[in-house]
Amino acid sequence: MTATAEPDDAAPLVGEDHKADFLGHPRGLWYLAFTEAWERFSYYGMQSLLVLYMVKYLLLPGRIEHIAAFSSVRVLYFGLEGQALASAIFGTYTSLVYLTPILGGLLADRLLGRRRTVLLGAVTMAAGHFLMAFEPAFLFALLCLIVGCGMFKGNIASQVGSLYKPDDLRRGDAFQIFYLGINAGVIISPLIVGTLGEKVGWHYGFGAAGVGMLLAIVIYLSGQKYLRASDNDPRIIAAAQTASSAPKAKLTGRDWRTVFALILLIPVMAVAIVPNNQIFNAYLVWGDQQFDLVFMGKTLPTTWLVTLDAIVSVSFLALVALFYRWYGKRWREPDEITKLIIGSAFSIGGVLCLVTAAATQGPGQKIGLFWPVAFHFLNSIAFAHMLPIGLALFAKYAPKAINATVIGLYYLAFFAANSLVGWVGGFYETMPTTKFWLLHAGFAAGSGVCFVLFKFIVAHRLEVEAK
Repeated sequence: MTATAEPDDAAPLVGEDHKADFLGHPRGLWYLAFTEAWERFSYYGMQSLLVLYMVKYLLLPGRIEHIAAFSSVRVLYFGLEGQALASAIFGTYTSLVYLTPILGGLLADRLLGRRRTVLLGAVTMAAGHFLMAFEPAFLFALLCLIVGCGMFKGNIASQVGSLYKPDDLRRGDAFQIFYLGINAGVIISPLIVGTLGEKVGWHYGFGAAGVGMLLAIVIYLSGQKYLRASDNDPRIIAAAQTASSAPKAKLTGRDWRTVFALILLIPVMAVAIVPNNQIFNAYLVWGDQQFDLVFMGKTLPTTWLVTLDAIVSVSFLALVALFYRWYGKRWREPDEITKLIIGSAFSIGGVLCLVTAAATQGPGQKIGLFWPVAFHFLNSIAFAHMLPIGLALFAKYAPKAINATVIGLYYLAFFAANSLVGWVGGFYETMPTTKFWLLHAGFAAGSGVCFVLFKFIVAHRLEVEAK
């Protein structure tokens, strides 16, 4: 069955742009941004609690037996127990979240349209969050969150672009505003969801995440009149018809070599991301057990480490961008692959801070926050050189004929990275902590070496062929 777009699926009607403007952008953008902020609030709030909840409560004897259908699923994890099992489940959950948006896009394009798919995804995610409050429903809750996020994630982002006509230069600023909403949700969620979960009760935290998702639904429904169909805009229709009627460019031998080179980079990117993504997994368990989180006589929730990381990461995304603007006016700005190499160096330095923290910890002593905070600062500089730069690299080299497809392949790195995070995180309890973090430093160093080889062997040839 092939569906046509819904009559109120995307962009403002011609002649209504000025009426819909708020602070220089269509009002629909602000509804989408606040919807995404509350969705990310619920998603990251739940994720900040997930591993701690499993390790300290759900997977303990006397409770694990109550999880419906768990005995059938557990065989997939080859007898893992305790923290290793929690880490593996975390890895499965967070990796699948990056695969289901492909299915969500197909559902929107072929059957339901974006509005209905986003709404269905939001309702499914809300159900998942509230089901987390019931121990027997744990696996069904995770399934709802995986499926719901798949329907929600990509389709709401595509609606942002649809608010603007093809020649509207405000689109770039719109996505920056949209991502500010994401970052706001990430920063706030551990302070509320994490605190409730750790200090009041796990189920209160998951319930708060569910309430956040309900707020997202209310905001999204309230903004429907500002999310009109682009199908009614003759300029957008003309652009779409021109694109569909244009002859498809054939891939050359150079194009295929480029695609092959980028595919080889996917596992390298996945390995490079592992130290950053481990923050939500074994790092939180370690922090909960070993960090001195007492401040002014009160023990801070462990999940606040996620808020610290989010604040520092957002700050350095802006600072690194400003630095290269300043640097580029005076000297030649490094290309994308060089920035990835720089990011690998900072990632190594960040993880070595954790190695130092573990190595200098005295018997019976807690780890002070100096080295963990140093890790977050260096890792955030690495993050700013990797995730957005990696996407820019794929966009730069991807052949025009299949640009969107190749960029979509880039996100497979996140699927692979989170699978690795779950598997490697299971070594935390069986491996000395210094060796555990040295392993992550090895991941950063290994990916850095691969980036260097790509720069001097592959990227050079691609540049020469392009000229």
